[in-house]
Amino acid sequence: MFAPATSDYLRLSYRPDLQLLIMRWTRPATSQEHREGYGAALTLARQEQAGRWLIDLRSRGLADLADLQWVLNDFRHDFQAALPAATRRIAYLTTPYHADILRPRLAEFDQSNNTQLQVFTEELPAQQWLQHG
Repeated sequence: MFAPATSDYLRLSYRPDLQLLIMRWTRPATSQEHREGYGAALTLARQEQAGRWLIDLRSRGLADLADLQWVLNDFRHDFQAALPAATRRIAYLTTPYHADILRPRLAEFDQSNNTQLQVFTEELPAQQWLQHG
């Protein structure tokens, strides 16, 4: 497993055997850390051509609404531009309570750019969806 970036709020790794980028948030993040973390992940994804991401929010919790809107409206365009030929899927791993909040927010997401998003409360189903769905 390739581990390019670790900070006190985020661990990034890439699993070449699964072609999977993993973002594990380790604590609640500020808006700046949130955007920097996604930027660092995109740099790694571009390097590895990794369009499948597992984003573990269990230790962090949900981003505030402004940061979620930034991901859904601004970051997704950068994600698509960085990986135009890749299958783009993002699995959010979160607690059951946060999953119930996040799912309806993501349902409003315009998936016309062919980036699929799903929310999971267990890691194995998330990885299976990323690989086979």
